Amino acid sequence: MSALLEVKNLEAAYGPVKAVRGVSLSVPDGKIATVLGPNGAGKTTLLKTLSGINDPKRGSVIFGGQDVTGLDPSEIVRQGLVQVPEGREVFPLLSVHDNLMMGAYLRRDRDGVARDLETVLAYFPILKERAKQDAGLLSGGQQQMLAIARALMQAPRMILLDEPSLGLSPKLTQEIFDIVLRINRERGTALMVVEQNAQIALATADIGFILEGGRIVCEGPCAELRERADIQEFYLGMGGQGARGEKRWKKKKSWQ
Repeated sequence: MSALLEVKNLEAAYGPVKAVRGVSLSVPDGKIATVLGPNGAGKTTLLKTLSGINDPKRGSVIFGGQDVTGLDPSEIVRQGLVQVPEGREVFPLLSVHDNLMMGAYLRRDRDGVARDLETVLAYFPILKERAKQDAGLLSGGQQQMLAIARALMQAPRMILLDEPSLGLSPKLTQEIFDIVLRINRERGTALMVVEQNAQIALATADIGFILEGGRIVCEGPCAELRERADIQEFYLGMGGQGARGEKRWKKKKSWQ
């Protein structure tokens, strides 16, 4: 299967601090990838650089066979690569309906927009019920659904999803990931998901990348990563969890 996203030797920094250090990865068309790693590993910076929010210092981003390195974010969106940021960032004073239509701002196919709106509301029935309500009055889980739905209104080929479970209950987290899987299977949309909940991320995604210190230190099919003792120990709660597990992970890093 051909690669939809190809990243080669990508570097990004905040002033003198390098946050992404020579990252190379490939995501096939129609697949789900997940990026795991401790806090400060460079995961969010990686997504922001792919979507054009951060300028890369070096390397290239090839999407759909086109070099999109350093393009304006709006141009990258036009190519079909859309990011759902950490913290959701909906337009709080706009209605749910208007938030969704903002996602289709760059489109000119009215019939297609109408069809996609119907499809999106079928994925998220609560948004249909709250269509006239200000987005800022939604719960955290509903705002996350709205952020994903807004991205879908652009009819993307790939969605970059940053920490979708942040602040959500386990039940809502499962609902979000069920929808992610449904979007992928029914629409063929590829996704790259940055996620702290490694259990659900590895169970949902096809391929995984472990990021540490701005570098990819391990990658492979998620089915294989779940079976590795080091991944089980430091990510899946079998021998280390939370801050304690992360400290042990930093000391050992047995995959290097």
